Amino acid sequence: MSSSHPSPSSHPSPASGVPAPPPTTEPPPSVVARLRAAGCVFAEDEAALLAAAARTPDALAAMVERRAAGHPLEHVLGWAEFGGLRIAVDPGVFVPRRRTEYLLGRAVALGRRAAERTGRRTVAVDLCCGSGAVGTALATALDGVELHACDIEPAAVRCARRNVAAVGGQVHEGDLFAALPVHLRGRIDVLTANVPYVPTEEVGLLPPEAREFEPLVALDGGTDGLDVLRRVTAAAPRWLAPGGHLLFETGERQADRAVEAVRRSGLLAEVATSDERYATVVIGTLPAGADGADGR
Repeated sequence: MSSSHPSPSSHPSPASGVPAPPPTTEPPPSVVARLRAAGCVFAEDEAALLAAAARTPDALAAMVERRAAGHPLEHVLGWAEFGGLRIAVDPGVFVPRRRTEYLLGRAVALGRRAAERTGRRTVAVDLCCGSGAVGTALATALDGVELHACDIEPAAVRCARRNVAAVGGQVHEGDLFAALPVHLRGRIDVLTANVPYVPTEEVGLLPPEAREFEPLVALDGGTDGLDVLRRVTAAAPRWLAPGGHLLFETGERQADRAVEAVRRSGLLAEVATSDERYATVVIGTLPAGADGADGR
């Protein structure tokens, strides 16, 4: 069972962009016992969340059984906390990880800096967006951002539209940059890409709730975990504005190869790490004097 779960909320349904208040419902002891027996590390906290979300005792019993059967807590609740917001997460959609909040923080800082530098609103893209958590939280933190998000998974696109629409953004369906409107080429200030980076042979080592209930396309990064990343870094310079930034997570032992891919594309590379979040983020920057839209 996952050791990551949303912060408590007393509301029974997801509401994008709304901070989640603590639960007021005391869970029945039997619910705590059932979850503990199923291997949930935070059985008491999860029981409180489920009890707060359930409208009836029968609904609570059904939710508890789904969680005990291994479904991600976020899928059972219908939401995940990310960046202090409650993000709708539907079954079959990649669950946003709390460690990705480190990437979010770096993206927010760079987005604010871009607005100060250019004197216009920041253009942001959430590539491989899943539920749209990163883009939604980014737009919430930035003032007047122009936000676009995209994913190849139809279920993710439907879910992301619920979240991203709440902050005035648009979601597109398709494969990486092919999904984006052409008018964004050469205009993106902040490009976050939550690419899959688990090597194919290691997907089977992931927790069951990830490999059984999340889409494989959101997890499997190819032989060395960097297949999708290389496609992103190769095309990113054509879409970034001068001085624009690409941010993505990678595994610690993959960071050197990821940096190599970034530099090969003509971007300046920086690695940022958070011991607290166990996160490694690579930031690629298009030099301010460059014109990435020229097709190089």
